[in-house]
Amino acid sequence: MIRLSPMHDILQSLDGSWRDLYGMPTLMETSNDSAIATHLGIADVSCLTRFGVKGANAADWLLSQGITTPDRPNTWNPLPDCGIIARLGLTEFFIEDSLHSQLALRLMENCQQPPARVYPILRQDAAIVLCGSEVNELLLQTCSVNVRALSLMERPVFLTSMIGVSVIILPGERNGQSFCRIWCDGTFGVYLWQTLSAIVAEIGGGVVGVEGRMRDEG
Repeated sequence: MIRLSPMHDILQSLDGSWRDLYGMPTLMETSNDSAIATHLGIADVSCLTRFGVKGANAADWLLSQGITTPDRPNTWNPLPDCGIIARLGLTEFFIEDSLHSQLALRLMENCQQPPARVYPILRQDAAIVLCGSEVNELLLQTCSVNVRALSLMERPVFLTSMIGVSVIILPGERNGQSFCRIWCDGTFGVYLWQTLSAIVAEIGGGVVGVEGRMRDEG
């Protein structure tokens, strides 16, 4: 079954290479990726698979699936093959695969008949990555949280508002460059993408492909 990113129609007009990832046509690379990504790049990573689960027994169920959950709310842990698990509240968890893992898909299948007090959550997020030296400048203009005041060593993840849209944000660093992952309800994906892309362009950045933006993360 073919899936389409909320941003698919917008990205189709760009000159770049595409590939099918997890059933979704995905912009993998553009001709200017290397130059743009070091300054400020924005990438659509909605192709990655996600799974959510909540409930009083959710952490124990995840442990039974071989996954150690973060100890504190609003933090995240890396998973094998560069996936992530975030603890969004005391009993709510968010899992996303990398380009090389299918853990979220396995969890989704294993939770079709969940035990008591374990509730699966359908995740159909629009997912965006920001990368480059000017990421913090963009966040200062658009986000209600001062990301620079956070300790990245504590692996923060938080729910906030960005240009009027409720989002989950995971800031980090990779290869000495700022790196930020953003998720929102798919119905707001086009608006968020268009607004962020316009600001990215004003700062001198542009759209980049998935290839290289997600490699070796975590």
